[in-house]
Order: sequence, then C-alpha cells, then structure tokens
Amino acid sequence: MSLPSADRLRALNADLHCHSTVSDGWLEPEAVVLRALANGVELLALTDHDEVGGIDAAVQVAQAHGLGFVAGVEISVSFAGETIHIVGLGIDHRHPVLLAGLAQVRGGRDARAQQMGEALARVGIRDALAGARRFARNPALVSRAHFARHLVASGVMPDVKTVFDHYLVRGKPGFVEHEWAALEDAVGWIRAAGGIAVIAHPARYRLSAADMGRLFDRFVAVGGEAVEVVSGAHSEDEMRRFATVARQRGLLASRASDFHGEAESAVDLGRCNPLPPDLEPVWARLSPATAARD
Repeated sequence: MSLPSADRLRALNADLHCHSTVSDGWLEPEAVVLRALANGVELLALTDHDEVGGIDAAVQVAQAHGLGFVAGVEISVSFAGETIHIVGLGIDHRHPVLLAGLAQVRGGRDARAQQMGEALARVGIRDALAGARRFARNPALVSRAHFARHLVASGVMPDVKTVFDHYLVRGKPGFVEHEWAALEDAVGWIRAAGGIAVIAHPARYRLSAADMGRLFDRFVAVGGEAVEVVSGAHSEDEMRRFATVARQRGLLASRASDFHGEAESAVDLGRCNPLPPDLEPVWARLSPATAARD
C-alpha cells in the first residue's frame, strides 16, 4: 500500500485500534476486517489485548480485498495505580522480544480471573468465572469484559457499562488489583519489534493532572511517539485536549474507534472524527513495509 500526499494522508479513513475474539472483541479477526471494509476503512490496525494471534488471519483477508493493514497490539501497563493501555503499531508480530513480553503479561490473567470469580461469589454471584469463560474464545485472555457479558446474559445487570460501574472498577466488589507490564518494558517490546508506541484513549484514565503529566513525560523519555487524539472513548472536548498535548509534546496523532462489537462500542469501525488538520498522523510513519508482514 502506498500513502501519497500529505493532504491525502490526513484524509485517509484510518482506524488504528480495534479488537477481535482473540481478546475481548465480539467478531473473529476476519469478520473485523470485512466490517471495516464495508464501513469504508482504508487503513486498519487489529490491536488485541496482549495478544497477536489474530494478525495472520486478518492480514490474509485484508490483502485479498486490497485493504491497508497494520499489525498491532494493545499492551496492559500499570502506572500510578491505574491500568494504562499502550498500542503498538507497525510491529513485527513474530518478533521474539515482543512475544516473550506478551506471554509474560498474559501469564497473570488466569490468576486474576480466578480471584475475580471468588470476589463476585462473596457478594452472591456464583459461577461467574465459568460464565465468563463461555464468552472468551481465547482461554488465556479471560477479561473483565467477559465477566460483564456473563452478568448481562444472566440478568444481573442490563448492560456492560452498568456491570463495570457496579462490580468491576476499582473500589467495587469484583475488582482485583493486578500488576501489569512496566511502561518502559511495553514501549521497549514495541520498539524492538519495529513498531510505534501510542498511548491509547488517554481521557479514560483516572489520573490526576500531575500523574497525567508524569505519564507523558515517562512515555516520551522511553521512546513513545504517539497518542490517540481521536478515540471512540473521547468526547470532542477530550479530543481537543489531547490534540493540545500532541502539539506541546511533538507527538504523532492516532485515530481509532476502539471497536469491540456493535452492541458495546460507542463508535463503529471507520466512523471516527477526523484528526485536527495541523497534527501529523501516526500512519504517515507506517511505511508499506510495516503495513503487513508475510
């Protein structure tokens, strides 16, 4: 895929953060690609949580239909008592350093899921882990989203957001503290695999202004290069806020729906707002060589 002029680059319908059944999305990797095509996406990144197992299947469908595709991942990081997500774009998804790092991050998920099931049982919600596993196509990646879907299907709560608000966020009975990757490690794995590190949906994080500043300070210091300015999780005011951060810190800007599924996502694939025109899009640095590695 060739990406021509600066004006054309900015106008590109790029969606550089979404999920499949390999982590906590509702659609198989192939179906994610086909939905993106139907929605007019021109450049897509599949960025499953701590896992790259869907990349090869997605690449095959994207190449068959002429869709620009970027291999990606979303890595869970612990920072200032909050879970931060760092997206890697344009990665070599077979790089041994990256694969070893992701395996290390996934290694703690099963114990956390066990503890979440036990915590929910203590408040009267029994067999939650077994129910969550029925929603997880990848047994190594049982997440809070899978617990939430089980509780909705069981009639405990009406929707996933309400489950999170009542049971699965910090301070609620089903939340379990967990130590994810260090920021410098996650960025280092991405860079070792030839990728660009991006802070995902920064407005979601419950950080003080001082801690948010420290997050960006450390991110840049260890080699991070971009921030999701446009995100399915961002309001227009939040988009403007992080556009200002990108300008002040010289960061590339990303655009992403963070699509998980039609019923759960605020924004569908390819339906994001455009980037502010003065920002440099991160996809300007994604050469054809990093679009999809065979």
